[in-house]
Amino acid sequence: MHLLRIYAAGLFALGLLLAPSESKAQQSGVRLGVGADYWVDTSAAFNFTLGVEGHVAGPLFVGARFGAVLVTDGNIIGVPLDISLRATVGRNVYIEGLAGPWIMFKGDTFKAHAAFGFGLQGKAASIGIEVGYLDPNPIIGLRLGYKF
Repeated sequence: MHLLRIYAAGLFALGLLLAPSESKAQQSGVRLGVGADYWVDTSAAFNFTLGVEGHVAGPLFVGARFGAVLVTDGNIIGVPLDISLRATVGRNVYIEGLAGPWIMFKGDTFKAHAAFGFGLQGKAASIGIEVGYLDPNPIIGLRLGYKF
């Protein structure tokens, strides 16, 4: 766990260094993300996602994210598919809601997913926590993102 914290802090610092000089936080865009989750009483899960989002009104964005997930117990590979609603609160805080099916290529194929996330948004990089449910148990994880 200590190594994960060091790794996450290093990635976040690198993202802030590589961030463009002008903020694109209020524009539609593409977001790359990585995450590490604890799936309660089940396993660890690591994911890499690509999200697209469009501006709705004010600080509100709607979008979708998809990618790849590796569940370590049983080496299960899957595809997370989520619809997202994200809002920027103040200058540097974001909150989001996510829901959708996650498709696993072993065992139960479709798993329901719903989550709430919050964190800090820099010029382009973000770091946050996501808490939710992935059938059949709760899930909590760390998210790192970079918006283009």
